[in-house]
This record gives sequence, C-alpha cells and structure tokens, in this order.
Amino acid sequence: MIGAGLLTLPVSSVDGEATAFIDALFTATTSVCVTGLVTLSTASHWSLFGKIVILFLIQLGGLGVVTCVTLFLVMANRRITLNERVIIRESYGLDTMEGMVKLIKKIVKGTLLIEAIGAFFYCIYFIPEFGFLQGLWKSVFNAISSFCNAGMDILGETSLAKYKNNAGINFNTMALIILGGIGFPVWWDVIHTLKEIKHKRIRKRHFFVRLTLHSKIAIVMTLILIFGGCFTIFLFEYNNPMTMKDLPLMNKLMASLFQAVTTRTAGFFTISQDKFTDASIMISMILMFIGGSPAGTAGGMKTTTIAMILLTTMSFAKGRSETEVFNRKIASDNVRLGLVVVTLGSIVLFTAITLLCVTENTPFLNVAYEAVSALATVGLSRNLTPFLSPFGKLIIIVLMYLGRIGPITLVVALSNKASSKIGIDFPEKKIIVG
Repeated sequence: MIGAGLLTLPVSSVDGEATAFIDALFTATTSVCVTGLVTLSTASHWSLFGKIVILFLIQLGGLGVVTCVTLFLVMANRRITLNERVIIRESYGLDTMEGMVKLIKKIVKGTLLIEAIGAFFYCIYFIPEFGFLQGLWKSVFNAISSFCNAGMDILGETSLAKYKNNAGINFNTMALIILGGIGFPVWWDVIHTLKEIKHKRIRKRHFFVRLTLHSKIAIVMTLILIFGGCFTIFLFEYNNPMTMKDLPLMNKLMASLFQAVTTRTAGFFTISQDKFTDASIMISMILMFIGGSPAGTAGGMKTTTIAMILLTTMSFAKGRSETEVFNRKIASDNVRLGLVVVTLGSIVLFTAITLLCVTENTPFLNVAYEAVSALATVGLSRNLTPFLSPFGKLIIIVLMYLGRIGPITLVVALSNKASSKIGIDFPEKKIIVG
C-alpha cells in the first residue's frame, strides 16, 4: 500500500499527473510480487522517481519478506528471537537454527553480486546503444528484474523482442532468471559442497551425490522443464510464420530456450505471446503453473512439489506404498502437503478464470493465460493486461498476491489448529475412487 501511495503521486509519472489508484496498486503489487503484468507502460508512463520505487519494490519482493525483515533487524542491532529463527528455518528448509543470520547475510551479498555481474554484461550492449548513464540505468534495472524473476523492463513496449537475435542479452537474462528461480537453499547446498571438494573432503565425482535431496530434485526438475519445454516449443513453432519460421536454426533454438526459461516465472519475452500456436501456449501454461523452486525469487506450484506428486504416482503404479527417489524415501507428510498445495492452487486458479470469463470480453485462452501468469507470478500476457476491466484488475491483483505468499502460507493462515480433534481416532473406512 505504501508503494501504491507513492506511485499515485504526480512526481511518479512522466506527465506530472496523479496516476489512478487502481493502476498504482496494480503496479505496486506486480512489482513486490515480482510478477511483471502491467496496465501502464513501465518505460513510458513512470518518471525516474516512479521507476526507482518500482525497482525498490522488485528487490524487496525478490529477496522475500523473511530475508528483508531479518536483515532489517540485524542492521538495527536487534536480537533474532527463537520464534523468528523457527520461521527462517522453515522458510529455507534448514535442519538447524545455527548460523541463520550468517546465511541471510550471504544470501543478500550473493544476490547483489549476481545482479552486479548481470548488470555489467548488460552494459556491454546497452551503453553503446543508449549512452553511458541511460545504458547503465537500464542495465541495473534489467539485471535486478531478471534475477528477481519480475519480468519488468524500461526498454519499451516490446520487452526484449528487438534483441531476440542477440545471444549475449538472451543468455545473460536466462542465467539471471535461472539463478534466481533455483532457490537460495540450492545455492547454499551447492556452494557448501564445492567447498568440501576444494578442501578435498569429498571427490569431484561425488558432487551430485553429496547434495541434499531437495537440491537434487530441484536441479533435475529444472533441467527437465527447461530443455523439455525448449524442445516442444521448437517443434510447435518451427514453421510458424508469426514466430520462428524465418529465423536461422540456432536462433530458433535460442528463442525456444528463452521461452522455456522465461515461462518459469520471469515474464520477459523475445516473441509476442499472442503469436504462438495454441500448443505452445498450453506448454507455456504448464511451465508457468509449475514455476521455479522453493525459497527463491520464482513463483508457481514449485518444481519439488510437482516432482513429488509425479514420483508418488509412479510409485503407486509400481505397487509401492512409499515415494522413493535417489535412494531416499520422501516423508508422507511432505507428499500430503504437496497435494494440498496443488489442489488449493488449482481451485484458486479455476475460480479466477471463471470470474475473468464473466468480467472480460476476450477469448478464453487469453483469460486462462493471464490467470495462470498472475498466480504463478510470471508476467507474460497475450496483450490482455492493459485492457482489463477494474474488477478484472482486482482479480489479477489478488492472484498475484496469493501466488507470491504461496498456498502453504495461505493454508497455515486459514487453519485453526485449536479446533482440530486431537486424540480422537476414528474408524478407518474405504471409499470408491475413480
């Protein structure tokens, strides 16, 4: 609300006039929820002050509430309480409460370092094109937005479309998106394992084996989604005259790879989304719904959640009662929680799509794409966002907010543990399924 209030001020817009509150609220929400859907052009509507507010909100949203609050408490020299340490431990999936403040500091330092490196590589291309100051500003904005998976840019109305043949900008953006979306726990685990190798405590060939189960699933699932998505989009768009037909082979592969990466909750695009075939749009919606990995800058149902449900299905089909992967057994509580997350996310999504079908006079596929994009905090649109009705904007705002806080947080907030019937063991019965 503070961000929305600042964005309504005349100083926040280029023309010096106050921005409508609904549009300011929409922009503040899409920024702090690192989504990227916009009703007003980020490049042309907002002044430098407005863009700085947006960038600040993106950075806060990317780091997450837990990280930002912890960092603020540390800077204020306030001791972290036991309850706050429990929240941090649960947020990052840690096994211990030791060294949490040190971890938060490393996350912030690592974030700023990666964003600085990303900005440097953008400068190579943007400074010659826009001049030093403008090129530097656009590089910093794009780097932070990319790493935080926000998908907002100040390059113009067509995102990165004019750079679709520029390998440097494409791969720099994809690297930032993937690093942000893989999740901070995976960072920590990979860095810790590399240090073990450096000090010769373990051998290089044991690198993957020594990673935690969470990291293994997150990394493998990320690779499957990126390259699987790239392959299918490449097939569906190869001869599409509206997208890739006239591109050289390597550029087709790069454009397909970029689409597969950006749908993992980033929101940048090199090809307009309303030009893709329906098959590619369906693949994109699946990738958006799955999203990135937990405790990172990405949204969606999360890679580990979907992997866990798929593994459970496979185990059941093989006649096994337990969910097993990488010679480990996944706790049944984890599996149930994963089912709750996907079920709740699906209910929210289908409800929102139904409401948008009532409020918006547009094809169903556009509405569905918009809703999935908002809930998964992606930011891709088939050119519907600027034309949303006021009620439609409110629906998308709610979706972005729910998508960012996550289904698990929503379940915990709505649950009433005091009313649960502890100690009562009811008779077990079976019902017909299927």
